Amino acid sequence: MNFRIRTRGLWIVFLAGSLVRCGAGVSARDTRKLVIERGGGEPLVMQVEIARTEEERAWGLMYRRSLEDGKGMLFIYEREDNLSFWMSNTYIPLSIAFISSDGRILEIHDMEPLNLNSVRSGGKARYALEVPQGWFGRAGITPGDRLEIPD
Repeated sequence: MNFRIRTRGLWIVFLAGSLVRCGAGVSARDTRKLVIERGGGEPLVMQVEIARTEEERAWGLMYRRSLEDGKGMLFIYEREDNLSFWMSNTYIPLSIAFISSDGRILEIHDMEPLNLNSVRSGGKARYALEVPQGWFGRAGITPGDRLEIPD
């Protein structure tokens, strides 16, 4: 009986710790509207979660099972640098746009679930935007388009 109580107690502690970590990594994140100025098209508004701390950026979209079109995650860095992303513990196919300090999309790449190969920016970027794979194309978004980066 004591073993079960201890086991249950440990399970509850483990579960609570997991929920707190998931909450800090996922649901507690700041969410903002992001406007994308498309060349030759109407501006597009989407909803993004903001990842600006090292912990938020490291957690990213890990362990998610779905992501709707028109939603994504904007990774914000303090300065431009060569950025690198991988899909560790990420179960949904994503596309990533690397973005300059002035909000211009530099390049777009597709990423496969659970692939540990790095996807690197071709040059220095300050932001990265992850969305469901293929969404940029479906929305008519291409390199050269600009984002109005939220504060």
